[in-house]
Amino acid sequence: MTKQTVDILLTNGYLVTMDNRMSLYPNGTVAIKDNLIVALGPSDDLEATYEATTVIDCQNCIISPGLINAHTHVPMTLLRGLADDLRLDVWLYGYMMPVEREFVGPQFCYIGTLLGCAEMIRSGVTTFCDMYYNEAEVARATVEAGMRAVLGQTILKFPSPDASNYDESLAYCRRFIEEWRDHPLIIPAVAPHAPYTATPDMLQNCVTLATEFDVPLHIHVAETALEQENSVSQYGTTVVSWLEQYNLFRAKVIAAHCVHLHDNEMRTLYHYRAGVAHCPSSNLKLASGTAPVQKLVDLGLHVGIGTDGPASNNDLDMFEETRLAAFLQKGVFGDPTLLPAKTTWALATIEGARAVHIDHLTGSLEPGKRADLSVIAMANTHQLPRFARDPEAVYSQLVYATKATDVRDVIVDGRVLMRNRELLTLNETDIIAEAEQIARRIDAFLTAREGNILSKLLAISTDFIPQETFEIQVKLRLPELIDINEVFSEAGIETYRHSSRDQYDTYFLFEDPEAGRLRFREDEVKNERGELQETFYTMTLMGPTVEKEFENSVLLTRARYTASANQSLRFYREYFKPKAEQEVVKKRRRCHISYKDTDFAINLDQPSGAEAGNVYLEIKSRTWSAKDALRKAELIGELLEKFQVKADSQLKVEYVDLVTQA
Repeated sequence: MTKQTVDILLTNGYLVTMDNRMSLYPNGTVAIKDNLIVALGPSDDLEATYEATTVIDCQNCIISPGLINAHTHVPMTLLRGLADDLRLDVWLYGYMMPVEREFVGPQFCYIGTLLGCAEMIRSGVTTFCDMYYNEAEVARATVEAGMRAVLGQTILKFPSPDASNYDESLAYCRRFIEEWRDHPLIIPAVAPHAPYTATPDMLQNCVTLATEFDVPLHIHVAETALEQENSVSQYGTTVVSWLEQYNLFRAKVIAAHCVHLHDNEMRTLYHYRAGVAHCPSSNLKLASGTAPVQKLVDLGLHVGIGTDGPASNNDLDMFEETRLAAFLQKGVFGDPTLLPAKTTWALATIEGARAVHIDHLTGSLEPGKRADLSVIAMANTHQLPRFARDPEAVYSQLVYATKATDVRDVIVDGRVLMRNRELLTLNETDIIAEAEQIARRIDAFLTAREGNILSKLLAISTDFIPQETFEIQVKLRLPELIDINEVFSEAGIETYRHSSRDQYDTYFLFEDPEAGRLRFREDEVKNERGELQETFYTMTLMGPTVEKEFENSVLLTRARYTASANQSLRFYREYFKPKAEQEVVKKRRRCHISYKDTDFAINLDQPSGAEAGNVYLEIKSRTWSAKDALRKAELIGELLEKFQVKADSQLKVEYVDLVTQA
């Protein structure tokens, strides 16, 4: 009988198919022609039927579907190890996003993807699901490496490295989809980053785009408990329910993380056939928690395993991730039978493909599917001995004993990408050299920034406002509470713009006095009835405090910068790492006066703590001009004379200094 000719025969391997029957062939062969699997089964049968130009002997090896990395940010290989052991918000807003704004561009994404592809091929990954910027460059590098990928163009409600607003991101995403949607290796996707970085309008536009082209929509969902708490607080409902309001699940959703889902949210995801990407290492490292994966699987959800980005993991090793996924369910939920090896290997292969909506292409070894597979050596000491009693012990060997370094050969779309641990499509030496150059530039940027408080503040502030350079002020200690209106009325001066507030100030003090002081302020503004009207938060950087003193105790303060404080006090504490802190709490009644056509703010303050019981009257004004500052200092002197203020009641220090001294 004449044999049929194919391109590649993988022979004599332990064939783990991950098909619907979970078929196993202890001595199996796979026949590949062009980019497809044409046949597989017992070696004797296949070798009698097929001949090939390339025959790869897989004796003492497992032939498995290639691993599916269901969620990652591959170009972040270039940010690996940049900022570790931080909370998610500090890591993301304090380091990742500032560095990304400065460095992430087309070349960064291209080189970072090449580096990531090299790492993934070496660990048996044939397909990955990405979410990042400049995804056209990610696609270009992925095709060069020969891998398969679902590539989601990130869309944020605020400016990103490749767009000044989300309208630009959507337009870029549309062009990206149109360019790549028919490529044999690339599945373009829409990737709104997360509910908390999106607006309803943005989400609806993303859904429209994804459904128009029938491409996946990739989004982070319920990664942290705080995300759920904020959603309930802000919107009155949980994350998935909020997303459902804007028809997100009309699209083919890939929901990353899903650590803190409520039961009804799990059912919602199942109802809409959304896929879930579980990222155990990243969730542990960032202390986000452990997703209830067995519960999701039992409900019928398709769950894949992802590494997350190399800046939060810090690798792309799917063997490590798969093993940890199994262990976590057992250890955290106290049941050793949870997520058995067979189920876990399915999550890393066919269930991962289903989760990212491409199981018609890959994820299992079946005739007609793309030839995406890995050959895994199984005769290394850490895998021995092997037992033949239970054929399904092969899954335990894969999940619990095998390492990424055991992967010998990798084939994607019928093309050999690695043979005997040698990469055939990428030049690792050149890629590493490029990556090291980028790392040196990032190092220099962060080193300079870390030594400058202003630079660190600028890096995380979107509404940074330099204030008037000079602040002219005087404080008067009063024996009792006074009526400001009455005092100024007797002096013939009218007051206006009245307000009442409680202020909670935390000052960050640093080793070098020249670095200045940072003040985190919570300002609770009250109405005329004393009821809370609004609360706002600010960060203010005050440079070296005193420029000049006068006999009337007026101080000229310079270098003030203010930004809205959009993060928690804990965030700023961990981000700026002050040497010491000092709290100042006070009740403040404020008004303004106009004296000789010059505006002055008048504060009547009652500090608590060390200065409890004391009352202070503060007169202050600000200006950009040194000359104007001197004139205002003179005017304050005149006001003091009008009030016949005694010299011993005047203070030359700030409240924080009073408390510190006390």
